Amino acid sequence: MKFPTPRGPRSTAAWVALIGSLTALPAFTTDMYLPSLPDVARDLGATEAAAQLTLSVMLVGAAAGTLVIGPLSDRFGRRRPLLLGIAGHVLTSLLAIVVPTIETLVALRLVQGFFNAAASVIAMAVIRDRFEGVAAAQMFSRLMLIIGLSPLLAPTLGSLVASLGGWHLTFAALAVMGVGLGAAVVWLLPETHPRAARTGGGVKEALRGYRTVLRDRQFVVLAFIPGLGMAVIMSYVVGSPFVFQEGFGLSSAQFSLLFAVNGIGLVASAQVNAALVRRVAPLRLLRTALVVQLAFVASLVVLAATGTGGLLGVLVALWLTLGMQGFVPANASALALTRHGERAGTASAVIGGFQTGVAGVVSPLVGVLGAGALAMSSVMAGAIALAIVLLALATPAFRRGHTFG
Repeated sequence: MKFPTPRGPRSTAAWVALIGSLTALPAFTTDMYLPSLPDVARDLGATEAAAQLTLSVMLVGAAAGTLVIGPLSDRFGRRRPLLLGIAGHVLTSLLAIVVPTIETLVALRLVQGFFNAAASVIAMAVIRDRFEGVAAAQMFSRLMLIIGLSPLLAPTLGSLVASLGGWHLTFAALAVMGVGLGAAVVWLLPETHPRAARTGGGVKEALRGYRTVLRDRQFVVLAFIPGLGMAVIMSYVVGSPFVFQEGFGLSSAQFSLLFAVNGIGLVASAQVNAALVRRVAPLRLLRTALVVQLAFVASLVVLAATGTGGLLGVLVALWLTLGMQGFVPANASALALTRHGERAGTASAVIGGFQTGVAGVVSPLVGVLGAGALAMSSVMAGAIALAIVLLALATPAFRRGHTFG
C-alpha cells in the first residue's frame, strides 16, 4: 500500500498538536504507569525498589536513544527514524503485557526508553526544520501546554485504565497510543529534512557532527541550560512529596491539587512567553527570566530555612519560582538550535541528552541533603545560579549590544 505524501498541518495550532503529541509520548509512557507500581511489584513478586527501577531505567534508555537517533535523523531524514522509534514503542508495550518477571520488564522498559527518544528528539528537530528564531521559541512555548498537561492527565488516565484491566491494560493502552501516533506521522507529517540537506557517512560522520556542535561554546551553554531547568523541575518533583506530605502534613488529595496548581502555573508562563517573544528577543527573555527566577528561589530558600510564612509562604515562593521556568527551556533551546540548523538532529540530541543527564545527576541531591524544604529549594537555587553564571561567562548575553555570532 502506497501512502499519499503528507503536506503537513495547515496551521500553527495543528503543528503544535502533532509535534506536542510526539513530545508527550515519553511522559505518558512513564506517568500512566505510576499508579500501577504497587500492583506490578505484587504481581511479579518484586520489591518496591525493583518496581521503581522500571521507571528509572527509561531515563538511561532515553539518554542513549537521544544520542543515537538524533544523528540518524540528520542522515536518513526525520520520518523513517521516527516511525522506527514509534514501532519500537508499540512492540515493547505489547511485550510488557506478557512479561513473566520483573527483570524482563526492566529490560523492556530500558529498550522502550531508547525507542521513545525518537519521538522527543525528532520532534525538536522538526521544529528547527520548519521554524526558526522567534517562531521556534513560540513553538517550544506552545508545546509546554501539552507537555505540561501530560503529568497532570497521564496518572489519572493510567488509574482509570488500570481499574478496568490492571497494569497489563495500561501497556495495551500505550501500544494503541503508539499506533495512533504512527498513523498521524504517516498521514500528516511530511519529511522536513530534504535529501540535499542530509549528512552522509556512518559512525564517523555522527561523531564528527557531535564534535562540531560541542566545539561551539555558546551552543553548549544554551543546550545545557534546559538541562539545568529540568533539574529544577525534577528537584521539585522528587522533593515535594516529602516536603508537603511529611513536612507539612498534606493529604494525598491536597498534594495532588498542589501539584496541579504548580503545573498550571508552569504551562501558563510558557504561553505568556509565546506571546512576548513576538516583541521581545528570546535572549532578553531568557536572561531576565533567570535573574527573576533566582530572586524568587532565594526567597524560597530563606523561607524554608527560617520557617517564616509557614506553608503559605513556601507555596507562594515555589509557585513563582516554577512559574518562571516557562521562559527558560523554550528560549534557550530555540537559540541553541538556531546555531546549527544544518545538524538539527544532532543538536537536538545534545539538548535532550543534557536534559536527561543533568536532571538525573542533580535531582538526587535533594535526598542526599535531607529531602526537606531547605534541601529542595537549595538544589533548585544552585541549578538556577549555575545557569546564570554559565550564560554570563560563556555568552555575550549580559554585555551591552550583545549578539550571538
